[in-house]
Amino acid sequence: MLGVMTVPEGVRLAEERSLDLIEIAPTAAPPTCKIMDYGKWKYENKKKLVAARKNQIIIQTKEVQLRPRTDKHDFDTKMNNARRFLLEGDKVKVNLRFMGREMAHQELGFELLKKVVVVLSDVAIPELMPKIEGKNAFLIMAPDPAKVKDYLKLHPPQKTATPESKADKQASANEE
Repeated sequence: MLGVMTVPEGVRLAEERSLDLIEIAPTAAPPTCKIMDYGKWKYENKKKLVAARKNQIIIQTKEVQLRPRTDKHDFDTKMNNARRFLLEGDKVKVNLRFMGREMAHQELGFELLKKVVVVLSDVAIPELMPKIEGKNAFLIMAPDPAKVKDYLKLHPPQKTATPESKADKQASANEE
């Protein structure tokens, strides 16, 4: 803290120390400046941005397509896929496409989307309630971290056997 001084004085002090005078807060009264190595400052800021970008979590939106006449087994399969996407941290957009005379019975589509909300309520919350746009109705579900954590406690992820481990098991069985 060198106090308030004129610009030429600040520049002279910076040149004496072989450093740069950098304006930090131009809107302050009086403007705030620092005497430091500008190249080093840019390098450190660049490293901070890279570190911040590295720690970012990118959330993707996955889509699940349904029809009002989707059968129970197909519905269950699609909901298992949606649950898997939500557990991986992605959002899920459920598209419901109406074709032909199905447009006359949009209430059946809304019931199906409400059923989706109920089925996925153990791991997600509806981010956007069902809406109709033309011949499509859609719903967006977002993972709820607390619900996902509770779900994973009750249903720990199962380790699937890889082909290598199967071969190792067979080799060890043959040796015995």
